[in-house]
Amino acid sequence: MEEAVESDKVEEPVASIVADRIQTLEARNAQLLEELRRAESERRFVESELIRLQKEIKRLRVELDRLKTPPLIVGSIKDILEDGRVVVRSTTGPDFIVYAADFIEKKELKIGSRVALNKQSLSVISILPPSKDTLVANAEVIERPTVTYADVGGLREQIEELKETVEYPLTRPDDFRAVGIEPPRGILLIGPPGTGKTLLAKAVAERTKATFIHIVGSELVQKYIGEGSRIVRELFEMAREKAPAIVFIDEIDSIGAKRLEIATSGDREVQRTLMQLLAELDGFDPIGDVKVIAATNRVDILDDALLRPGRFDRIIEIPMPSKESREAIFRIHTRRMNLADGIDFDSLAGRTEETTGADIKAICMEAGMFAIRAERRVVTLEDFDRAIAKILVGDDDVEAHTGAMFA
Repeated sequence: MEEAVESDKVEEPVASIVADRIQTLEARNAQLLEELRRAESERRFVESELIRLQKEIKRLRVELDRLKTPPLIVGSIKDILEDGRVVVRSTTGPDFIVYAADFIEKKELKIGSRVALNKQSLSVISILPPSKDTLVANAEVIERPTVTYADVGGLREQIEELKETVEYPLTRPDDFRAVGIEPPRGILLIGPPGTGKTLLAKAVAERTKATFIHIVGSELVQKYIGEGSRIVRELFEMAREKAPAIVFIDEIDSIGAKRLEIATSGDREVQRTLMQLLAELDGFDPIGDVKVIAATNRVDILDDALLRPGRFDRIIEIPMPSKESREAIFRIHTRRMNLADGIDFDSLAGRTEETTGADIKAICMEAGMFAIRAERRVVTLEDFDRAIAKILVGDDDVEAHTGAMFA
């Protein structure tokens, strides 16, 4: 009996030691499993990083090979021979008869195309896109103008003339062919500044869904010989690419002034630009998809060659707005304004004689500014009175009053 008791006392410490050992081993096993998972995760990360680095090395090798590639020479095709060879002029000067690469389709080889030539054999490697001067590339090109005829106050007769000379040839060309007549090639808008010449051109472009290309005549005057002519040529090439298009040349008197017998070298360069413009106008199809509109307030100094039939042979005068037109312009520029009751547009039109549409727009904007300065959300008749005094009269008291309102 005593021996059994002693045996139980010996087994209890052994069981406790074994349990502690098992617990220690389990904890160690859990720790090893966690380290294994961490190592596996690090292995996957290293593998993905290795794949990324391999791709980066491959990209850098391709880039290095590309940078090591010898440069190509830019040239232009002058002629295409019957045996498939082409005559090219390189930028180095002389002409060469060379072969074109087999992967270039024969229909892409056209006289005048820009091409890339191999430096060693001078063979044609690829067809390059046509070059465009930065001035032409950065010209104001509005794919679809948002201005409509409703944004033009008055000028009903002028709008009808534009419809007949610009809109109908683009939208109803079959009518002209059926009757057997040709519409004017170019349209010249004349009138004081701010009377809506540009607005009319944008409105007719919106009506015809045509691209609107706007450039100022003075931008065509360049320093070096031949640059202005090249810009004019590229401008009309871009118009043909974006057809149907309307080319609007503002302030055309800057390049279209009358030619004088005594002229400086700068004047002669301007005349070269004018002659290129005349040549482009002569080359247009009157019922084609490109129309030319020009504007000036100095028609008296334009060269006669511009005004002869076949070029700018339709002259549309844009007069100062009448009272009815001024009232319509006031309504157009205030249609989005929060106006107080009692605004008499007929009275405002009567008090703004000899003003242009641009002046009326400035008056409406200034009236709104007076309301903002007074911390109001509604524009009153008094605001319009102050705006008229400031814009048209230049009243110093009004200026002082507005300054006091800011204080």
